[in-house]
Amino acid sequence: MDILFLLIPLSVVLALLILGALGWAVWRGQFDAVEAEGERILRSD
Repeated sequence: MDILFLLIPLSVVLALLILGALGWAVWRGQFDAVEAEGERILRSD
């Protein structure tokens, strides 16, 4: 039972870190042109 006092806050912190990383990636534009990378290899320069 005592382990829950450790695991619950750790899981909340981990979830916040994951959400923060996702938010950072969205705000930095990592998901802006997802289709462009698939088409990039088909184009010849």
